[in-house]
Amino acid sequence: MTRVGAIDCGTNSIRLLVADVPAEGGHTDLLRRMEVVRLGQGVDATGRLAPEAIERTRLVLAEYAAQARELGATAVRMVATSATRDAANRADFERMVLATLGRAPDVVTGREEAELSFLGATGSVAEAAATHGLQPPRPPYLVVDIGGGSTEFVLGDAGGVIAARSVDIGCVRLTERHLHDDPPTAEQVSLTERDIRTALAEVTAEVPVRRAATLVGLAGSVTTVAALALDLPTYDSEAIHGSRIPVDDVRRVSADLLAAPRERRAASPVMHPGRVDVIGAGALVLRVLMDEFALPEVAVSEHDILDGIVLRLARG
Repeated sequence: MTRVGAIDCGTNSIRLLVADVPAEGGHTDLLRRMEVVRLGQGVDATGRLAPEAIERTRLVLAEYAAQARELGATAVRMVATSATRDAANRADFERMVLATLGRAPDVVTGREEAELSFLGATGSVAEAAATHGLQPPRPPYLVVDIGGGSTEFVLGDAGGVIAARSVDIGCVRLTERHLHDDPPTAEQVSLTERDIRTALAEVTAEVPVRRAATLVGLAGSVTTVAALALDLPTYDSEAIHGSRIPVDDVRRVSADLLAAPRERRAASPVMHPGRVDVIGAGALVLRVLMDEFALPEVAVSEHDILDGIVLRLARG
């Protein structure tokens, strides 16, 4: 058993997982945390990470580093994704991480981000289905990780990744680009859909998505849509992980979120405060891709790139 830690620093949130990983089989979580720091604040418009965003991230990262040490993690890997790849001043961010964590972040390519997400998401899909009394989802899987700055599409099966593509249609990026009113206007939603469809055309040029037997959806936008579709009284990871949400429910939830004012979105008992402003765009990405690719349902996973990082770190 190897005890390791993983930190995923995305455009919207920074997350921690400390887990015990055996040589084979599933890992055991010791600690999972998520804090919204909005590292990608304004990066789509300016091309730079805002100093206040770097400072918000530093404060949370210091807590994560201390907790990983206290739990006895033998190694900690931090992966930074879309916002950092895009930033002209990424060296400022990397220096901050080195001083705070004791090692530099791995600013991974879109391809490696996709591979880690696929590894984490598919490692427990059969077990998750069984907890809901469902048949295991069938491969090939199309794993979709909707982030703040980008969305990863990975097609794969038991043999690993077949093809992958990362495109810049994250929920923070699209909100800042188009969804300026509250709630957004029909024209703003239409412009967002246009950008999503343009990006999906880039995906299909590289990823044979029509081969997929199962859509597996990851990250906060997908899990929040699932919680709303399931009408949960509170956010319940066990109820969400492994659930199957039909496309009609995704359409309904997406339309409701885009029509609702901020106060109503914030009042939902399953809504994380940091997702209130960007959930409409995230739900729209999920709805449009399911319609474009004619996918009847999404299998929802609470396991994602964090789980992939700990598995790869522990097992090589």
